[in-house]
Amino acid sequence: MIISKKTVTSVGSAALMATLSISAGVAMAQDGPLRGNIRVVIGSTSTGGDTYQNSTIVVDQLAEKLDLNMKVDAVGASSAFRTLDRDSRGNTLMIFHDQSYLGHLYGVEGYDDIFEKYTVGPTIAINPGNAYLVPKDSPYETLDDIIAAVGDGETVRVAIQPGGVSEIGFSALKNAIAIEHPGQEDNLVAVNTGSQSDKNQQLFDGQADVINGTVQANEQYTRLPEDDQKAMRFVWLTARQDTIEQAPEEGLGQTSREQLLEYVEPNVHVTMGDDESFTFDKEFFFLYNKDMDPAIVEQIDAALAEIYEEGEIQEIQKNAFFIPNFKPSGEASEYLADKMARYEEIINNIK
Repeated sequence: MIISKKTVTSVGSAALMATLSISAGVAMAQDGPLRGNIRVVIGSTSTGGDTYQNSTIVVDQLAEKLDLNMKVDAVGASSAFRTLDRDSRGNTLMIFHDQSYLGHLYGVEGYDDIFEKYTVGPTIAINPGNAYLVPKDSPYETLDDIIAAVGDGETVRVAIQPGGVSEIGFSALKNAIAIEHPGQEDNLVAVNTGSQSDKNQQLFDGQADVINGTVQANEQYTRLPEDDQKAMRFVWLTARQDTIEQAPEEGLGQTSREQLLEYVEPNVHVTMGDDESFTFDKEFFFLYNKDMDPAIVEQIDAALAEIYEEGEIQEIQKNAFFIPNFKPSGEASEYLADKMARYEEIINNIK
């Protein structure tokens, strides 16, 4: 904002100081290295999914704070990575979640090691809703029942979308069975499919005994009566207990936070060996072109730190059933690298 002499003489000193104070943040943004129109590509093609919803919340706040035109573009993972590869100026940023490194660990085509090829930016939120469900009339009341059945030689079919967030819980379950019932883990069988609706259909048709789902997408089916073909119930949420404890007390739909806590550790135990339980929080974070000006990394870190300090974004995220989780770039990169190493061990154990 430019303040003219005419403006200076027409306002009182208190009002002028307030104007200058408001303008300082804007001026800092305009003077910073991040300029022009900023495209934020995401690793999803859906504008109705959690990646788009969460990214829009954060990008809208960031655009206002930096006084920049920023737009979220749902182009999908392959296209997002390619687009990011081509732009080192900082006019293209990316937001994605753990799929970005899990895809690489699972050997999915188009996924490189993000810690080598890109700069890992700040974390922004957790989607605590990653879940596993069974039909409401399933003989398996709990996840322990499923583990015991597989250990006794029963085949249990799990519908997943292979190569990422959908599969990591399946891998952990298979690893736990290998630890508790050595040699029986192959009785847990993946039914590889696509979108959430595809996974749901496998359950409706009796082609799967368990599916990977989400609280957001599947809670509606848990309200149906048991004799409804589409009726489901939760048996496991992979999120950490303290993550779910941060969710709104009312939970989601007709499932309260207290009810959701029944499906996380320590109530549900999936061993990793050595008395350690598997948990998985689906976390969203920025990714940058490796050659982008480091000053832009610092600029975004500083802006997000202010946004999260102000507190409004946390309420918006929680109302959308996301858990606020800001970590600046350096801390986030180290944290996510450790997280990747932890899950790499599980994936390698069952290969």
